[in-house]
Amino acid sequence: MPGKCGKPEGAKCDGVAAEMYPPKLTRTNLRFTASTLTTKTNNTMRKLLIALALFLCAVSQIRASVIILPMDEKGQRNHLKAYGITYWILSQGVEAWWLLNYKGGSFAFVYTPGFEKECKTRDVSYEVIADGQFANLQNDILNPEVNQDVIKLEKAPKIAVYSPDKDEKGEMIQPWDDAVTLVLTYAEIPYDVLYDNEVMQGKLAEYDWLHLHHEDFTGMYGKFYASNSGQPWYRQHVQMMESLARQNGFDKVSELKLAVAKKIKEYVIGGGFMFAMCSATDTYDIALAAEGTDICAFPFDGDATDPNFQSKLDFSKTFAFQNFQVLTDPSIYEHSTIDNSEVTGRRVSPEQDYITLFDFSAKWDPVPTMLTQCHTRTVKGFMGQATAFNKKFIKPNVLIMGENKPANEARYIHDAYGKGFFTFYGGHDPEDYRHYVGDPPTDLALHPNSPGFRLILNNILFPAAKKKHQKT
Repeated sequence: MPGKCGKPEGAKCDGVAAEMYPPKLTRTNLRFTASTLTTKTNNTMRKLLIALALFLCAVSQIRASVIILPMDEKGQRNHLKAYGITYWILSQGVEAWWLLNYKGGSFAFVYTPGFEKECKTRDVSYEVIADGQFANLQNDILNPEVNQDVIKLEKAPKIAVYSPDKDEKGEMIQPWDDAVTLVLTYAEIPYDVLYDNEVMQGKLAEYDWLHLHHEDFTGMYGKFYASNSGQPWYRQHVQMMESLARQNGFDKVSELKLAVAKKIKEYVIGGGFMFAMCSATDTYDIALAAEGTDICAFPFDGDATDPNFQSKLDFSKTFAFQNFQVLTDPSIYEHSTIDNSEVTGRRVSPEQDYITLFDFSAKWDPVPTMLTQCHTRTVKGFMGQATAFNKKFIKPNVLIMGENKPANEARYIHDAYGKGFFTFYGGHDPEDYRHYVGDPPTDLALHPNSPGFRLILNNILFPAAKKKHQKT
């Protein structure tokens, strides 16, 4: 009989024929082949399952595409750095949302692995939710019956700080710190420092937001004459200011400061945002009102005050205050009756010194609502050269956002001026009740949830908001 390859049985087959007619499968090698196929199939399935799991994980992250930074008391580990994260997001050209009155004024922005990593790096608490969940959340917030709103933040504002940080030798001369520069640095929000020369050169127009450092716009050098006129830093400061006045064509420092104040006024009228604390609040308005008269005593400018200066004050030129009296005595550490201070009769103990924030309608009054976002409605009080504003000297159009009602004083005020806005915040350092000259700066790593410093940062992000017309 022929063999499998067609040759007689027992004859050797060639290779091609052998392939066409493989050896007969036995039970043993059949079991081996089946086992091999099963193993290969299991390995393939395992790889497919792993790939599918990775794919589903990626899809899940794509769908969970919004990061929320909760800003309530229990939900956020570091409120101050949360503002810095939001500012950083805007600086990347990405829009964000400010969820007014939702969990303490939370922030939201699109999810990316890089944004999530930055939150972890800065130790900022966050949540990741799906687009659909965020859409539902926005709908809930926009319910007319709910006192909440969604504000889109579009662009990181460019920030300037008006501060004489160095003398002519390039050395630090002022033995005090500034709350705004402290919190900007801690929150990792960039800013530029400007002073009189830059202001007079018209450089304010390059910035969206301006902070007035602990400053004296009256030309009285902070009224430190009685206590510190013998200190080297004071004498150096006087020399620097007199030199700056001469460089800009003025005979007196008070004349330079008035010119600077007017430049800042033009900046605000043109649409700028101005924020001031401590003595930069009342001395700014004093300087504007005193244009055309001399309120500086002999130790400050080498001649006497105008005996009729009080009657010559023009309150129509000021931003926030009216009908106040200027205190020109060099031995009195106070500029005017605007400040409700111990000099003018303030009797508030540290235990009773609190700022109560007003509640505003988020949908009808979004501006003051933004500026008062906080995880508490009661903020610890703190002192400064200008601590609080006597209500009877505040213009009726100015909005009081925070007050100490028993003392009849405002601590936090705001208004529109021209096309711009201003905010005055009384006191020097929200976490140092009575800050003295030469005291070390506050370590904000010990106060990452400070309500008082949050109010400052609200003002930083305010210019980034898409404009909504205030309805009241």
